[in-house]
Amino acid sequence: MTKAVKSYNVCVFDSGLGGLSVARELRQQAPDISITYCADNAGFPYGNLSPDELIERTSKVVGGLIAREQIDAVVIACNTASTVVMGALRERFSLPFVGVVPAVKPAAEMTRTGTISILATPGTIKRDYTQNLIEQFASECHVTPVACGNLAHLCEVHLSGQLVEQADIILEIAPAFVEHEGNRTDTVVLGCTHYPLVLEMLERASPWPVWFVNPSAAVVRRLLDVLDYEGPVKEAINSTNRACLTDSKGLDPALSAVFLREGFQNLTILSL
Repeated sequence: MTKAVKSYNVCVFDSGLGGLSVARELRQQAPDISITYCADNAGFPYGNLSPDELIERTSKVVGGLIAREQIDAVVIACNTASTVVMGALRERFSLPFVGVVPAVKPAAEMTRTGTISILATPGTIKRDYTQNLIEQFASECHVTPVACGNLAHLCEVHLSGQLVEQADIILEIAPAFVEHEGNRTDTVVLGCTHYPLVLEMLERASPWPVWFVNPSAAVVRRLLDVLDYEGPVKEAINSTNRACLTDSKGLDPALSAVFLREGFQNLTILSL
């Protein structure tokens, strides 16, 4: 008897386009899972919101999406939000939530010089959660947290097809490259899901080669474990990937082209 195959619809949620790095990885590991991508562009950037505002905002948007779609699990593909809202979302909604946090542990395991840096938004850098990760997993390393005030925005500009000057990227990431007691930074944590989308630009802007740690693969593995996903069936399953925004101001041809390139056939506005 052929075992019934369960189809899944996963929501990848972010304030902007950064979660596309997680969506890419999800498509690679589980091509038969349908993805509903939600970019809360009306609330972007989340770093400007207080913890209470962030919880209220994400609960409203995620709740609206769950009411409209048949969602099996939600990935909060935003480091800033994940460090704040996961507990509240899990209390309010019964489906599984998977968050994204700075990959400090794997960075500490990878480094050969004991000198690592964390690139992240100011909101993520200042959270106690991030400091706790450093103390728990990288206490024996020299860790340089770098609050990148403009890098996520530059990523969005680049993805929309506009020109981003390499000098602007260099300015954002330069503090991550340090020398401490004769050892150079050799491992850099990408603490925002936007950053892997411009990895080539980051590599060109680096004064010397480093390992850039992208947490997307680990996040997707955790998601598939939560879903008890057993892998795609032999016959291809046609998945339907949809994307939505929370503000029509972002609905322009350039952004539509970005989502189309990333495998999302439909781009709509989520009415809240």
